[in-house]
Amino acid sequence: MMASQTKPHHPLLFFFLCLLMIFSTNFSCMVNGAVPKEQEQDQISSLPGQPPVTFSQFSGYVTVNKQHGRALFYWLTESTTSPHNKPLLLWLNGGPGCSSVAYGASEEIGPFRINKNGTSLYLNKYTWNREANILFLESPAGVGFSYTNTSSDLKTFGDKRTAQDALIFLIRWMSRFPQYKYREFYIAGESYAGHYVPQLAKKVHDYNKKNPHIINLKGFMVGNAVTDDQYDGVGTVTYWWSHSLISDKSYKSILKHCNFADRNTSRKCDSAVQYALHNEFGNIDQYSIYTPSCTASRNDTVKQQQYARFKSTILHRVSGYDPCTENYAEKFYNRRDVQKALHANVTNIPYKWTACSDVLFVDWKDSEFSVLPIYKELIAAGLRIWVFSGDTDSVVPVTATRFSISHLNLTIKTHWYPWYSNGQVGGWTEVYDGLTFATVRGAGHEVPLFQPERAYTLFRSFLAGRKLPKS
Repeated sequence: MMASQTKPHHPLLFFFLCLLMIFSTNFSCMVNGAVPKEQEQDQISSLPGQPPVTFSQFSGYVTVNKQHGRALFYWLTESTTSPHNKPLLLWLNGGPGCSSVAYGASEEIGPFRINKNGTSLYLNKYTWNREANILFLESPAGVGFSYTNTSSDLKTFGDKRTAQDALIFLIRWMSRFPQYKYREFYIAGESYAGHYVPQLAKKVHDYNKKNPHIINLKGFMVGNAVTDDQYDGVGTVTYWWSHSLISDKSYKSILKHCNFADRNTSRKCDSAVQYALHNEFGNIDQYSIYTPSCTASRNDTVKQQQYARFKSTILHRVSGYDPCTENYAEKFYNRRDVQKALHANVTNIPYKWTACSDVLFVDWKDSEFSVLPIYKELIAAGLRIWVFSGDTDSVVPVTATRFSISHLNLTIKTHWYPWYSNGQVGGWTEVYDGLTFATVRGAGHEVPLFQPERAYTLFRSFLAGRKLPKS
């Protein structure tokens, strides 16, 4: 019978139309126009104190290990215009143990900022969801609202399990949000996400070799990123000295006693670093050396934490940026009405939401010495890779990144030049065969926090696959 071919609701015809629309326009086709129930349950109507917006938001949990009860919390802010045509960007913060909700979403690239009293939100003029649908993930379990029902998990986390759980999250999240299957997909992050991002990108790349490419990975970008323990270590101490944070004597002493090729630091190395930090740095914000620090957090306890963090910098486990804005986030996200609106803390986690988890930071089990081999593999695979550095960060400084990527021995395609944003030099950049490097002038560890317009220009250029503007 041929008549059925003329009926648009015929199952086979509908199926083939769906396939056509998925592959040509990235549009989701769901039977009878129905939205998956879990997706519908995750939709956010409005957050407390939120200004009116035109875009949709979703948040909730995806279980990544049923046996252990591990579930990761996400927050999706769709694009302000044409979300069905825009790419998907996954944003990860580092630590290990720091929240992408606290940092990426709330003070960097997300659509909202939190007022000082923690009671209301205001709009971020340079939100990245003007250009893409942004997916924030609190990872691994134990960070922010993400949780595990197996307490021993918190003592055994490391790079490998974090990457595997993130891959499982993406696969299962795509099933909940089928409209994003086959969509252009990018990953971005900063700090210790210099491990998370390329490691996850490799996981996705390897997964796609054996499975349908529902995760259509096109590339990744990382900022002030932990990359290679040895070269990062030398580059960090060089930054301290070249920016007059430490004396010639301390610089020579650290270089003499610290073997950055060795994961274990000696007592003499520890002593040299501790002396410089306690006696020469002063009470500055090490994540942004030229801006005022949050004086409310300056006390002896914090000084001890600073030393612990900088000692771990030598070992390259870098904690999150710690300005006063972190305090606003902790006020806001511990409110029960906010958690209810976000569909968060549904299991009544027996601890407060914090921007960073000290438990994970202390007990991190495996950390790759270098992710440069992953870069080489993914450059060869043709992924778009950008590395950027705020030039006022002394924790994972620009010199550390430059020392690290120089050992990739890439061919220069476009030599070093100043790039511009709003008529001003936004930083400097060099384009290699397979990778673009850029500095962001006047930015600290969290580039979009300190230089939001320049960071936005950077992101737009990355997405478009074009060089940063020369004028």
